[in-house]
Amino acid sequence: MKAVHFGAGNIGRGFIGLLLSKSGYEVTFVDVNDTLVNLLQSKRQYTVTLANEQADSIVVDNVTAIDGKDQALVAEAVAEADIVTTAVGVSVLKHIAAAIAQGIELRLSRSTRPLHVIACENAIGGSTQLKNHVYDHLSAPAKEQADRSIDFPDAAVDRIVPLQQHEDPLLVTVEPFYEWTVDRSAIRGEFQEIAGVHYVDRLLPYIERKLFTVNTGHCIAAYHGYLSGYETIQEAMKDPAVVGEVRGALQESGAMLVRTYSFDEASHKQYIEQILERFINPYLTDEIARVGRSPIRKISPNDRLVRPARLAHELGIPVPHLTKAVAAALLFDESSDPESAELQAYVREHGVHAAIEKYTELPQDHALHAQIADEYAKLKEHRS
Repeated sequence: MKAVHFGAGNIGRGFIGLLLSKSGYEVTFVDVNDTLVNLLQSKRQYTVTLANEQADSIVVDNVTAIDGKDQALVAEAVAEADIVTTAVGVSVLKHIAAAIAQGIELRLSRSTRPLHVIACENAIGGSTQLKNHVYDHLSAPAKEQADRSIDFPDAAVDRIVPLQQHEDPLLVTVEPFYEWTVDRSAIRGEFQEIAGVHYVDRLLPYIERKLFTVNTGHCIAAYHGYLSGYETIQEAMKDPAVVGEVRGALQESGAMLVRTYSFDEASHKQYIEQILERFINPYLTDEIARVGRSPIRKISPNDRLVRPARLAHELGIPVPHLTKAVAAALLFDESSDPESAELQAYVREHGVHAAIEKYTELPQDHALHAQIADEYAKLKEHRS
């Protein structure tokens, strides 16, 4: 069995590639990083280390890589694959779509063999977004053919993979916990299940539970940790004040999730505590500058802070911690991050109300807009 995985980065090697290899796939990574591609081609294996007391190691073999800049080569790999996956970042999906489309056209010219394309990204409907990008490059007849044999099941992925600092560029350290959930209802006919993947018939509740708990909590720890002067999530999570903000926000988003999707309340409370323990993991070093980056995306209307706050507010659930987290994100001033620099420049030029309206799309007469602005003023005064 052949798997083509776009993105030989830490998530790709430490999570998706690992599970595909353990399921018996020959994994071909597609990446534009020449160093990673050359090393994977020559070694044909790498090591994943678990962030636990024993520092358990797993050798991932039967892997190789190809140059993502060679579109013809990538298309040939897609044409011959049994599964295609991605872990490139949702904003990059449009840049790999042309090669996937070329591969699909090549594949359809040879056979009607089915193919599953799964975007393993931190986004709702990542595979659906990728499908739309791919279809932009397909001819009308190819779209009709693809509709009959190519599936793009959406997925939710969860594994904390911090920045790596190893002599071996292929070595990846990951947390022991992982969760890869795939929408079974979007897969037609019989298929080879991937070991370790959780297949469900209704994906949205699991995606939102993950996004509005793991991703929400992680970035809140980063933004409040940044304001308190910490360098890593693990340092920040030793501070009861930061933990209180994270737990409070997760209780708010959790109340919304329980009401919306009928999750068991007691089980969800346990899930929140499990997530908090993952953030504390002393065997991980997760830098706040990395976790907090891209604040514009993170305070956008449908992302991890504003969407759960708005949905909870519509249900009559107070959201003081979530609105305070958005305010903290507005103060995240990390010069190495382009989005942070853009956000700070906009606030300086136009003021915080204009920034809230522009980036969260909460109008000035919305109750949450006022709460965010009030918390922003308090946090800013506290820092000065």
